[in-house]
Amino acid sequence: MITGSVVAIVTPMKTSGEVDFSALDALVERQVAEGTSAIVSVGTSGEASTLSVSEHTEVIRRTIGVVAGRVPVIAGTGANSTSEAIHLTKSALAAGADGALLVTPYYVKPPQEGLYRHFRAIAEAVDILQYLYNVPSRTGCDMLPSTVARLAEVPNIVGLKEAAGDLDRVRDLVALELDDFALYSGDDGTARASMLAGFHGNISVTANVAPAAMARMCAAALAGDAELASEIDATLAGLHSALFAEPNPIPVKWALAEMGLMAGGIRLPLVELDEWHHEDVRAALRTAELLD
Repeated sequence: MITGSVVAIVTPMKTSGEVDFSALDALVERQVAEGTSAIVSVGTSGEASTLSVSEHTEVIRRTIGVVAGRVPVIAGTGANSTSEAIHLTKSALAAGADGALLVTPYYVKPPQEGLYRHFRAIAEAVDILQYLYNVPSRTGCDMLPSTVARLAEVPNIVGLKEAAGDLDRVRDLVALELDDFALYSGDDGTARASMLAGFHGNISVTANVAPAAMARMCAAALAGDAELASEIDATLAGLHSALFAEPNPIPVKWALAEMGLMAGGIRLPLVELDEWHHEDVRAALRTAELLD
């Protein structure tokens, strides 16, 4: 089971919008060097919705090549079409991914039975470890704990990224006591509390800019050291907030560019971070000792 800080890594782009593979290589190396437990490639932070299918697969393949087995790579392969999700998941398996992260189908608002059949169909079609991803604020669809419990019985569905940001939901999921089933926070602001409550790790946006600190905070929380986890998290709290001043990944890509780690390219319909938020993000980076 993967535990600790997992980064939902961005897909760096040149100002032209072209994927910047050299910058991707450097970002991946930084994550591995600074203690990140695993990398999610081409998820929400990786702009999966704006990449072509060929780009999607190539970014995953490039990430796997740079990692070279040092940490697991989980590919974002969710879609609102079951057949498309199966196709993307098969492509990720062929590229050598260690697992697939599958978001709940967006826009179509399936009922719980539809969610169950969707994820079960993907699991039965592709022999790869699969992680569910619930983020109702972005998809308009909320997968309930009872559905998670049913899906946990499918052998190759092995975990959940829960991004509702609701600690009551966290407690409900922990109370299910699912065997060999990993629970990850998908909300940086409540990640520390979620791990202290029984979650196994955090799939993080903040880890893009602060991988070492996020790795230390997660390790402390998983060890039950609430005081140390709180101390580290206090230096990151500004980032947890500022990196969501506008929809992800707009702020985090701007922050990485401000740190000199990549260019500021992003694709429509996303746009560059509004100047109104620049100083707030800079201040959060300085508090975390990531910017002079």
